[in-house]
Amino acid sequence: TTQSLALIVEDPDAPAGNRVHWVVYNMPHGLSGLPSGVPTDPEPGRPAGARQGVNDFRRIGYGGPCPPKGPAHRYVFTLYAVESVVSLPPGSTKALLIESLKGHVLAQASFTGTYARA
Repeated sequence: TTQSLALIVEDPDAPAGNRVHWVVYNMPHGLSGLPSGVPTDPEPGRPAGARQGVNDFRRIGYGGPCPPKGPAHRYVFTLYAVESVVSLPPGSTKALLIESLKGHVLAQASFTGTYARA
């Protein structure tokens, strides 16, 4: 059964290549949503017992979209149902999370949204 959820948010259309905007893991399996304004804080419990990793802006937490003017960028949200709690410290990278998820993902789903600056 699912014990935790993990979420990775990426922009595959960034000029320098794929950019990671958020890495969050150990969210409770019954979580039905995330509040706005989740603190960019490495401590556990933000949000709801979760831990946040470092994004490609070298910061902990969510880094919102800010593409250059021009065509819309895609933002891919990938959610993982995990059979365990991930044993990574706060501030871990996407690569470390993906490695720790191997063999423990029960299901995953992706949602893609777009955003362009006016």
